Amino acid sequence: MDGTGFEDFVSREQPGLLRLAVLLAGDGGHAEDLVQTALLKTYRHWGRITRSGEPTAYVRRVLVTTHTSWRRRLSTTEQVVEALPDRADPAVVPDADEELRAALRSLPPRMRTAVVLRYYADLSEQQAAAAMGCSPSTVNTQTARGLQRLRAVLTGPVLTPVEEGA
Repeated sequence: MDGTGFEDFVSREQPGLLRLAVLLAGDGGHAEDLVQTALLKTYRHWGRITRSGEPTAYVRRVLVTTHTSWRRRLSTTEQVVEALPDRADPAVVPDADEELRAALRSLPPRMRTAVVLRYYADLSEQQAAAAMGCSPSTVNTQTARGLQRLRAVLTGPVLTPVEEGA
């Protein structure tokens, strides 16, 4: 198997795949594992993948399906923790990027995947549907609902000024 085309692909596409994986997984370490696993899965069939055209969409699809399978596996296992996690300090104000990442993590996984693929990876509805293994109308619905939830979380309540003398 000739690995030079694969090596070029990895050096060119790995940073973008990692950014996508961080947004899907919400965790840098998990995202690195996700990218490595997706690249390993595609390396095994690299000749067949490159004969069918540009491999980026295929690798992105493998990344999304691997994330989905890991998420399903984790949701069915018991997670034991020694102590409850500390609560966040209310005096610390998160920066805008962290606030957005936290809002994305609050979305259900399928909804988060649709929003990330459409607006971060800049895929069309058809491309996102192919990556997620669903119909374009499902992507449209999940994206619209995800954006609605993100707007509610990120804008917060609207405060009205208190009238003087009241």
